[in-house]
Amino acid sequence: MSVYVFTGPTISASEANRELDAIYLPPAAEGDVCRVTLQRPQAIGIIDGYFQSVPTVRHKEILWAMSRGIHVFGSASIGALRAAELAAFGMEGVGIIFKWYRDGVLEDDDEVAIAHGDPQTGFLAASEAMVNIRQTLRRAELLGVISARLGAALEKIAKELFYPDRNYTLLLRCASECGLPKAELSRLTQWLPQNHVNQKREDAVEMLRLMAQRLEQGLKPKTVSYCFEHTAMWETARRQCGELRLDSNDKRSVVGLELLLDELRLDGEQYQQHSLMALERFFAIRESERAGMAVSNEHRRRTETAFRRERGLVDEESIKQWMNDNDLNYHQFDALMIDEARVRWVQERAQLVSTSCLPEQLRLSGEYSRLVKRAVAKDRLLESVGLKNPCLENANLTEKELLQWYFEKLRYQPVPDDMNSYAHNLGFASTDAFRRVLLKEYLYRRFEG
Repeated sequence: MSVYVFTGPTISASEANRELDAIYLPPAAEGDVCRVTLQRPQAIGIIDGYFQSVPTVRHKEILWAMSRGIHVFGSASIGALRAAELAAFGMEGVGIIFKWYRDGVLEDDDEVAIAHGDPQTGFLAASEAMVNIRQTLRRAELLGVISARLGAALEKIAKELFYPDRNYTLLLRCASECGLPKAELSRLTQWLPQNHVNQKREDAVEMLRLMAQRLEQGLKPKTVSYCFEHTAMWETARRQCGELRLDSNDKRSVVGLELLLDELRLDGEQYQQHSLMALERFFAIRESERAGMAVSNEHRRRTETAFRRERGLVDEESIKQWMNDNDLNYHQFDALMIDEARVRWVQERAQLVSTSCLPEQLRLSGEYSRLVKRAVAKDRLLESVGLKNPCLENANLTEKELLQWYFEKLRYQPVPDDMNSYAHNLGFASTDAFRRVLLKEYLYRRFEG
């Protein structure tokens, strides 16, 4: 299970963890949901987020996360706001505050905004949320602690206070200075410490419990009805977000994508090659999804087996080290293998199409002339010596010796264990076709020399 939750002053990570086993991160800011989406979690929960001190979480980040099959839940604070705004697109809101925003009972951001401390203080709340004050005053009215008239007056005073200044002490002092009934204010002052309502916390707990229940029941990947648009502005913003990295204690750091790309760019042509491969991967995954391709457990298992064999990751220790080196956990590796299965599925079906475009690609790369000249020269030379269709006897080699010559002497690498897969990945119709090409190359080099 892989779940991320953004929280802070509403409910601490230690308290929240009693309700839901998850990775808890500080309040969400711009780019945070985007970074978490790259971790491929099953679900994201948004409780707290930044409002004014730093840019807040974007709507498009959440839409992108859901389009990638991730369930996004929101409640209590910025989570409730975003859930109300994106409910039509599939974000799931939980709790009374979400319903108030969804139904238009509340509209202002300051209803849930508060001042709070930094991470070192555990995001300690330094003011009271307006939604909590409203619920507290309504409970006091229902219990006969104050009159409805006084409750309405206190709500008006609280709403007029700047949100970082809202607290019950200042509220009661302002009410007293306004000449409101002292007897009722005195009763409310005595009643508040043990009876005030923290609606934000109650909604947050409700969301965490719902997420735990959904995950226990088995949460299938999220499906959406919209088509996410990869605009130039979005791609620029996403690149600027970087990637989220977590150490063994779930302490986070962010690696900017541009910093990573700068290192790649220093390798010159490697940047262009990897860019083309990344583009191919992007369109292959999209095409598989468009075609409705479902990756079965067996298909995913075969893909992982081939992937590990190609890289020599033969035991669990080696694959564990590979995941660690590549900043992946088991859930992310599983998602990577599912995408890899999609890419290979598309590659197999598009091989004829891509092969027909290779001459154009070779002309653009500057390799066409060299390869054509060599192909023609090889064909003419072998035909002149009567070896246009040679066999192993013509070379006086065994199959094993031929393979060792090619891989160990020419390629400086060991002979692959799975020759069928190797030949298939190079586009040969069969292993025999691959061996015939090797044999022609061997004879060409021998006679040419």
